[in-house]
Amino acid sequence: MTLLLVFLGGAVGAPARYLIDRFVQRRHDSVFPWGTLTVNLVGSLILGFLLGARSGLGLPQEVVMLAGTGFCGALTTFSTFGFETVRLLEEGSFREAGLNAVGSLLLGVLAAAGGHALAGLFA
Repeated sequence: MTLLLVFLGGAVGAPARYLIDRFVQRRHDSVFPWGTLTVNLVGSLILGFLLGARSGLGLPQEVVMLAGTGFCGALTTFSTFGFETVRLLEEGSFREAGLNAVGSLLLGVLAAAGGHALAGLFA
């Protein structure tokens, strides 16, 4: 059952990642990977909320598997983040590469903590 829940969440998360990434990136005339940053921050926020809701509100583990592991796992993308950071370095966009690396890590952790704290408001 767990495998099916993860699969179903991923089947929604993967196309959502692609569509959100393209939607956001088209609106920025920049080499900075705004689309990837957006999906990673949204996924971190949602996952933080889900894990906070699991511990504080008793959210069922099945929901965490579907929405957290499946959806958020497919929505977020560490490999694309890594690739885009290397691409920026290769192109000589050192400032953007540094901002992407440090900003993604810092903002991702803050988004997860914010989602967790938000769930705590409902407990």
